[in-house]
Amino acid sequence: MAALMTVRGSFPVIRRLVSVQHLHKWCSSRVQKAPLVYTPLSYNVSVIHQHRFFRTSYAAAGPILQFKLSDIGEGIMEVTVKEWYVKEGDRVSQFDSICEVQSDKASVTITSRYDGVIRKLYYDIDSIALVGKPLVDIETDGAGEQTPDQDVVETPAVSLEEHTHQEIKGHKTQATPAVRRLAMENNIKLSEVVGTGKDGRILKEDILNFIARQTGAILPPSPFHEIQPPPPAPAAVAKPKEIRPSPSIPAPVAPRPVFTGKDHTEPLKGFHKAMVKTMSAALKIPHFGYKDEVDLTQLVRLRSELKGVSESRGVKLSYMPFFIKAASLGLLHFPVLNASVDDACQNITYKAAHNIGLAMDTPQGLLVPNVKNVQMLSIFEIAVELNRLQSLGAAGQLGTAELTGGTFTLSNIGSIGGTYAKPVILPPEVAIGALGKLQVLPRFNAKDEVVKAHIMNVSWSADHRIIDGATMCRFSNLWKSYLENPGSMVLDLK
Repeated sequence: MAALMTVRGSFPVIRRLVSVQHLHKWCSSRVQKAPLVYTPLSYNVSVIHQHRFFRTSYAAAGPILQFKLSDIGEGIMEVTVKEWYVKEGDRVSQFDSICEVQSDKASVTITSRYDGVIRKLYYDIDSIALVGKPLVDIETDGAGEQTPDQDVVETPAVSLEEHTHQEIKGHKTQATPAVRRLAMENNIKLSEVVGTGKDGRILKEDILNFIARQTGAILPPSPFHEIQPPPPAPAAVAKPKEIRPSPSIPAPVAPRPVFTGKDHTEPLKGFHKAMVKTMSAALKIPHFGYKDEVDLTQLVRLRSELKGVSESRGVKLSYMPFFIKAASLGLLHFPVLNASVDDACQNITYKAAHNIGLAMDTPQGLLVPNVKNVQMLSIFEIAVELNRLQSLGAAGQLGTAELTGGTFTLSNIGSIGGTYAKPVILPPEVAIGALGKLQVLPRFNAKDEVVKAHIMNVSWSADHRIIDGATMCRFSNLWKSYLENPGSMVLDLK
């Protein structure tokens, strides 16, 4: 009898300190160990009622599960809690949003897998949550839920069966995995959506119509990003179903192509082998880059006027002779760009001749023949020499005389495409320029009027051991002024 009295007196305290499941086991053991005592009938009735109270309390509550944060991928070990969608004491259902966490890569919405009551939040807003640690405690409904060793760690994966069921608020909600995911992405409880499918099944259209009725609803990405209006009549709904292919017809399987090619190895030779040697030497040069744009509107007009005269003499006149001559005039003012240094970079040699090379795309690869003594040639004479070099290059007949002795190089990469480049210096030279394609672009004139302009971009590279940025910039400005005002070249021609 003393033992029975102790149980009744300590029950309120024990219920607050331990779970109902442990209390049930403790009380059952105490009742079994109590001695058999003959007492009045009223006292036995009190004991029976006390025992029934324990059993009723245990059946009314389920286990408390820790909801842990799982590994969200990409090596992320911690996230920041940005927003809680629940508070302690709130009831949640499966797929209800619990909170939003943010890593350094993306934001993730954590959803519930259980029906139950939130008992504890482990983090405040903007706190750091660790992967594998609890986010919340959920007291699940009934004893049929999973045991604590089956904790949910993040949004659960949808079942792979074609149709799944979910017990929500006393009734089963039927929906496909795709529909469930659409509802989850938009924070929609399936229990709030009225299904129009067979046996009350929730369809994709039901979710979309529900979203459309919400104020400020955000639709999910493709393929659900477009809300299609409901059909005007039942007949219109049945018509699309008739054109759907029968699921019993297997999709045709295309035969996979068989690849029979084999790798092959061949030695580098000829010009390719020479390029390896030249580019390896170029890697030792600290390159300085400088880029600008040139307005060639006046040069385009001048060339169109001289083109007919040049062709009447049997010579094709391109823009390149003007570019080469303008470079030669600039080298007269900045001779350090027309120089070379020894391997130890202890001595610099200023070249008297302006042998300006032109990077040329030939069937043998990239070759750089040069026009000798440009400082002594007219623009027309440069055009004649370029025509000769281009003919030799196309025929694969460029010789040592044309390919050696260069002192400065221009690469007309724009003839193939592109606007800017990073040209590589050809040792022992110390500077090179790459010319982009000519484009027609809008620009402002001196009267602040938008006009059509012919714009070309130029990219320079210089050996930064002997050429500073200011020198390269001043040379580029002078070269640019000759081309933007081609008449000014007449003053410096010799």
